[in-house]
Parts: sequence; structure tokens; C-alpha cells
Amino acid sequence: MTGEKREETFRIVGLKGKGNFADFSTEVPSLAQRIMEKIDELQAVTGPEVAIYEPKRDRDHVEGIYYVGVIVNDPLTSVPDGMTYLELNEEYAMGKGHDIENLHKDLMNWMDDQGYQRKTEAYIVETYHPMEDGGEEVVVYLPIEGA
Repeated sequence: MTGEKREETFRIVGLKGKGNFADFSTEVPSLAQRIMEKIDELQAVTGPEVAIYEPKRDRDHVEGIYYVGVIVNDPLTSVPDGMTYLELNEEYAMGKGHDIENLHKDLMNWMDDQGYQRKTEAYIVETYHPMEDGGEEVVVYLPIEGA
């Protein structure tokens, strides 16, 4: 995996969830199914599916917030009932791959090698891109401090 530093703006509309970090691997896909059932209610879908996570700050931080949705190009002035609109703009360390668990680890190692520090008060972003072979490429964006 080769990392890259870049500034990105994400405009996302989706559903909000909250739960134990240990349960994210099952809760997030479940919420993603719900957003895909509501996708027809969105008029401005232009990008891939996305998940946004509150980072785990330390061992005692057991519960976090996450959002699952889709990327839109333009700011929204109204969203369907029950959904949330978020706009994020940060400097990120970005990496792509198919193995999400190792992708996060490899990206953290790349950040260390580059001297970047993770910004723990900003959301982690993952975008999901279907591939022709039926697989999925994931792009992970880890926010970095004053890069």
C-alpha cells in the first residue's frame, strides 16, 4: 500500500449510528443496508457509498458515533426525514485496498514513516467502490494534524 497526503472535502448524506467500537463491524453494514433501501429518496447522489467513524481515542473510549451514506457533489439544503447531511474538510492520509483491517494498519505505519500524527477529533472516512469482478475497493482517509 502506498499512502498519499491530500486535502479533501466530503459532502455526505446518510444515517447516523452509535454503538460500541467492538460492534462496528456488524452495526455499520446493517445501517448501510438501510441507507441503500432509502437511496431513491435522495435526488443528488453522485458518489460512492461512504462510512464515517468517530476515532477511538483510548482504551476507555468504548462507544462511538458513525454515519453511513453516500457522497453528493453539492451542499444540500434539505434531506429526507431521519437522514443527516455532513460536510467534512480535512488534510488526510489516504490509502486504497481490499483488506480493510490491514489497510488501516498499513496507512498508520505509512503516516508514522512520514512523521504525520493522526487528528483524533476528526472523523475517519471510508469510501467503497464496486469492482467489475464483484469485489470492492476501499479508500481510507485518516485525518492528520496540521500537515
